[in-house]
Amino acid sequence: MKPLFIIPARGGSKSIPKKNIKPFRGKPLIAWSILTALELTDADRIIVTTDSDEIAQVAREYGIPNPHMRPAELATDTASTRDVLLDAMAQAERRGVDYDCVILLQPTSPLRTASDVRNALAAWSPEVDMAVTVRPAPCNPYYDCFETSPDGFLRVSKGDGLLTRRQDAPPAWQLNGAVYVITPARLREMEIGRMMRRVPVPMPPERSLDIDTPLDWKIAELYG
Repeated sequence: MKPLFIIPARGGSKSIPKKNIKPFRGKPLIAWSILTALELTDADRIIVTTDSDEIAQVAREYGIPNPHMRPAELATDTASTRDVLLDAMAQAERRGVDYDCVILLQPTSPLRTASDVRNALAAWSPEVDMAVTVRPAPCNPYYDCFETSPDGFLRVSKGDGLLTRRQDAPPAWQLNGAVYVITPARLREMEIGRMMRRVPVPMPPERSLDIDTPLDWKIAELYG
């Protein structure tokens, strides 16, 4: 297996200024994703894609000598993850890197481990669109997740609503954003959200935190 790791890190962050290089447990936030990737592969198979000179310098300090400076149009709020990944894949190909799967590691998931990535790699095959880490969903559509019906009343989202114990409901999963192992050909064909052949790779809730707000940051520090 020849994976290509892609770590996207934009300089702008509205909720937490300079989030990707803000110290988290003694290291810049992005460093945790870089160090996890370096446990699994060499630096030439890791693309840190950024629009920020500061982030690029941090990447160099943590073992990525040639971070990729993405085009300005891919550093906006409207740029899609797919476009950023395709640009990074093209950069890897220009460098002569051969790969058979793309591993997306978002810096906002610093509590993921190399074992979590290995589990996702083991679950992936070229016959699927991607293997993606998930956590047990806090709300189950067969038990305690409801929708408003046309008559204005709450109705359980799925099923007949007669279950009285959560453990009797089918498992429900929530994407946790920690690891995506994606088939390159499928990524070239469609957006990530349109991929239907997705293999779930469970992770525990305490490592599934995706930092987006100052409150998320505080909670992640408590778990870390």
